[in-house]
Amino acid sequence: MSNKNSISYRNVGDYLIPNLVLSPEEASVTLGKWGMLHKDYLQKNKKLVFTTLLTQGKLYQHCAEVENQACDMFDTLVEQMKNSEGITEQLKEENQMEWIYRMQNIEARSMEIVITELIYN
Repeated sequence: MSNKNSISYRNVGDYLIPNLVLSPEEASVTLGKWGMLHKDYLQKNKKLVFTTLLTQGKLYQHCAEVENQACDMFDTLVEQMKNSEGITEQLKEENQMEWIYRMQNIEARSMEIVITELIYN
């Protein structure tokens, strides 16, 4: 009987390297922009957290949760900024270039907030 949590190893020179295989649940997770940014951040800056999540089979699940939170936060911030700055469909109809400029500005600020508060945290 095999233990679900047991790890097998392979010899590479003088070292034993764990054979890490994604579980079916992990393999089915598709990460978007936010999840990939968070995964890269963990891999480069929080190596212990990254390795722990990876060996426990929870890395992609964790990154998918961050992805969902980041999407919700981004959408909420964009809507709040649009409302507070008076960006309306009327502006879009009357001056499309101004509307595009202001929306791009809002999206860039929202993205910076999400990256600072969720992704790189």
